[in-house]
Amino acid sequence: MSKAKPFCISKVEVWEAYLKVRRNRGSSGVDGETLEKFEKDLKNNLYKLWNRLSSGSYFPPPVREVEIPKGDGKFRPLGIPTVADRIAQKVILMRLEPKLEKHFHRDSYGYRPNRSAIEAVGVARKRCWKFDWVLDLDIKGFFDNINHELLIRGVKKHVEDKWVVLYIERWLKAAVQKADGRLINRDKGTPQGGVISPLLANLYLHYTFDRWMQRNFPDIPFERFADDIICHCKSEKQSMWLLERLRERFTECKLELHPEKTGIIYCRDNARRGKYLRESFDFLGYTFRPRRAINRQGGLFVSFMPGVSRKALKHIRLVIRRMGLHRRTEKSLQEIAQMLNPVVLGWVNYFRHYYRSALHSVFYHINRMLMRWAMRKYKRRGLKRAGFWLERVKKNSPKLFAHWNLMPLMVRQ
Repeated sequence: MSKAKPFCISKVEVWEAYLKVRRNRGSSGVDGETLEKFEKDLKNNLYKLWNRLSSGSYFPPPVREVEIPKGDGKFRPLGIPTVADRIAQKVILMRLEPKLEKHFHRDSYGYRPNRSAIEAVGVARKRCWKFDWVLDLDIKGFFDNINHELLIRGVKKHVEDKWVVLYIERWLKAAVQKADGRLINRDKGTPQGGVISPLLANLYLHYTFDRWMQRNFPDIPFERFADDIICHCKSEKQSMWLLERLRERFTECKLELHPEKTGIIYCRDNARRGKYLRESFDFLGYTFRPRRAINRQGGLFVSFMPGVSRKALKHIRLVIRRMGLHRRTEKSLQEIAQMLNPVVLGWVNYFRHYYRSALHSVFYHINRMLMRWAMRKYKRRGLKRAGFWLERVKKNSPKLFAHWNLMPLMVRQ
């Protein structure tokens, strides 16, 4: 590291940041440079990046905006930085994250080391049994509306290195390149897709929500995964009071609660039999609602608990449909399994934890696709004959497909 450089950034930090970006892969930014192309002149590219970062002359290029489809038919804008910019952001992230992590709230789960969405779902499940009411919060356009001045004020509370603040300010102000090539300047928000954006978003809500709740409502527990938030209340009256206070709080912090998606939910079960307008909510891919369950004595009862949401099921079916498995007749069944299993395992590993039977409709859908594949490849007539064939395959090779050991029947009777 050169002593002549005004900012104390080592070449080792840049190298470690590159290795982490490399593991995450990702597509090209506005310059069209892929990771593979960047690596063709790796030593020189990393040196130039270090030189600019440590001298204060690094200015981030615009981020390339792409639109990702959401489950409701709308699109979510995603900002993709260049490869070099992702490495630069990772350098700052590696410096900043350890300083912030020790201050974050224990019930903040999103984008944090050793924290997960499924952990947040599990905690919410237990608290829904203890508390009768849930306040489900939805922040309207959160990432697009983060106030830069308030965010930088939060950063300065934890950062002594002026160059860290300098580069964060530059990233916040970096333009966005639309699909048609137009450059849009930003005076608020941080693009989803940026390496450092999740940490900055967590910091913003740490002061907007977490610390505020801890100070004003210490007896009301919550779970927060980025901007996905639920609070647990003892009564409807308490929920309504909290909602009004939070509307005021978010307005103070230049944010707005979505008037339609934010709501109060009653956690109905065997012991809580009242009838209310809203008795379910979605949280991190799970729908929490009254569900039939079996107790240890084999009797049926109603419990308020999570299971894979309809929105998640719809997305899974869409992914399977887009894979076009039934048309891949040039492949063997083993090759189809190799294509499908990594995708299915990801869903299974996440959604199998709670009310696993809610996944069965997806498994039947996958088997139906496999039957259609068999009808095309082996000229089998009718789904029934293809179903019998698939049953025989499962009997001989029960582990061929990842979902086969998690369902009672191959085909709906």
